[in-house]
Amino acid sequence: MKWNLRLTARGIWKASELQRMLAEHGLVISAGKMSGLWSGQPASIKLDDLDIICGVLGCEIGDLLIPEPGKAKRQPGDEQTLAVNAAGAGGPAATVTPKRRDGRSLPRA
Repeated sequence: MKWNLRLTARGIWKASELQRMLAEHGLVISAGKMSGLWSGQPASIKLDDLDIICGVLGCEIGDLLIPEPGKAKRQPGDEQTLAVNAAGAGGPAATVTPKRRDGRSLPRA
């Protein structure tokens, strides 16, 4: 996904201006986090925060987050697996094996 805040925030030229507008709507963001939102690709963002940002900017989530399907790395043969799964046909379902939280394997049944 590509973060598109600066282009979506038309007419807002400074991060501090947007920070003030967000605070007026109940979203208080630190200067460091605001800098990350404004100038880069945020590592994470809460869905509630996205709602407020969209409300302040008068935009949709799709304006802020632009999909980049070419970035997803696929293994050879994934296309065939995806096509079979999408069609609803196919052999046995993949077996999911739970793992312990400490990384060790579970005993076999």
